[in-house]
Amino acid sequence: MTMMYTPTIPPPDPNTRTPKFKLPRLSCDAHCHIFGPGAKYPYAPDRSYTPPDAPLEDFRILHARLGVERAVIVNASVHGTDNSVALDAIARSNGAYRAVANIDDTITERGLRVLHEGGFRGCRFNFVRHLGGIPDKGMFDRVIAMVAPLGWHVDLHFDAIDLPDYADMLGRLPLSYTIDHMGRVKASEGLDQLPFRILIELMQRDEKCWVKICGSERVSSSGPPFTDAVPFARKIVETAPDRVIWGTDWPHPNVKVMPNDGDLVDLIPLFAPEPELQQKILVDNPAFLFGFDDDRARDRCKSPNERGEFVP
Repeated sequence: MTMMYTPTIPPPDPNTRTPKFKLPRLSCDAHCHIFGPGAKYPYAPDRSYTPPDAPLEDFRILHARLGVERAVIVNASVHGTDNSVALDAIARSNGAYRAVANIDDTITERGLRVLHEGGFRGCRFNFVRHLGGIPDKGMFDRVIAMVAPLGWHVDLHFDAIDLPDYADMLGRLPLSYTIDHMGRVKASEGLDQLPFRILIELMQRDEKCWVKICGSERVSSSGPPFTDAVPFARKIVETAPDRVIWGTDWPHPNVKVMPNDGDLVDLIPLFAPEPELQQKILVDNPAFLFGFDDDRARDRCKSPNERGEFVP
């Protein structure tokens, strides 16, 4: 018998506004999710929230409207360690998608190889309290040791208040790492707040440290259009422009205010007014970190048409 669940978080804004800012060719949404559909890709029984379905078809339509040509699917915690939804999406993308996995130390070497050959280039750990809190350190260390030889990075999701406690651990990691959502700092606490200072210091001293300038709606204290997040993103870009990537975070799970993704795209020229920095953040940096520019991907990657379909 299939059990039915009532969604506990709202869906994304269905009326995506066409942004004024035109993204460069091969721009990448480097942090986004696909949810379900649950009938095909069941949600994990121990998930901390239940989303409404946000399937591949909607994902493609969103990116066609925004002008996004590449994407990195961060496999959501609601799917547990089943990465099938992202693996299948990559297989249908003609080389335009990569992904970040949710795994634990029960995965086999063969299982890792399947993910790597299928387009996964990293794994993710949540340290955020409302999503389950701190992962087991032994398991974390074992997974890091397993994925490092593949050239993967680890994607880390922290509450800002906890970031100072992990700075030393991050510096000792044997692989590159990305920090989600600008460290989830609070705009109301200013640029001089300790978590943000720690984040900037990590970027300055550790060349393994990458930061995602996504989640403006999570950083903002004033609400739409979330411009109070701009000084934080701008400082991050100025600190290490070769190690910054951008994403929508669609379909925006667990946000207090649901953004319109067109508005989020129009924050980019405020984060980085310079065309050369826009090219780095949107195209060059994600191409390097996620391996989009290997010969096979470059030959296969096509732009989506107006319906968000990839046509060989």
